[in-house]
Amino acid sequence: MQKAAGATGSKGSSGGGRRQATKAKLYEAAVTLIAEQGFSATTVDEIAERAGVAKGTVYYNFASKAELFEELLRYGVGLLTESLQRAADDTERSGGTKVAALDAMIRAGLDFIATYPSFTQLYVAELWRTGRAWQSTLLVVRQQAVAVVEEVLREGVAAGELSDEIDIPLTAAALVGMVLVAALDWQAFQPERSIDDVHAALSRLLQGRVGGSRA
Repeated sequence: MQKAAGATGSKGSSGGGRRQATKAKLYEAAVTLIAEQGFSATTVDEIAERAGVAKGTVYYNFASKAELFEELLRYGVGLLTESLQRAADDTERSGGTKVAALDAMIRAGLDFIATYPSFTQLYVAELWRTGRAWQSTLLVVRQQAVAVVEEVLREGVAAGELSDEIDIPLTAAALVGMVLVAALDWQAFQPERSIDDVHAALSRLLQGRVGGSRA
């Protein structure tokens, strides 16, 4: 996940930038290893080796492997949330409708998943697990991503673009879930399809199920 290392910001100094770059390497190493062999089987030594740093560097940045994974979830879902918000904001600036904003968010979600497939697999798997130390963190960051979609839906209903019968929380969760599951299915079972093709299919589904004015 090094491509977006700057997305979480820095302390404004070269030292802060170096530490953020190191964290990005550790996130990348951890997400790849855990996706390959599971959380329990992955060791701090392996994460350090994959990241190309000393084992002590891991513990300098994170108190434990569990803390590293928890922060990885925050970091990755934070990037997803930022990409969804940016898509909504860009559509609003260009004068697009709320349905167009939702469509742009679908594309942004697909782009994110295509860029970070290992993280997405890990995130979706963790959503279904219980009893994890980071469960509360996972619920919080999930809601942050869903809340971005909820806001666009709420604005669409208020503007009369969308039916006021829409269950906003459930519809927002369904749209985010649709993108996650459809994208993983695409990558695992239909990799020959282009991202444009997948986006077009989900766009048609959005238009049919969510689009439309009040009666």
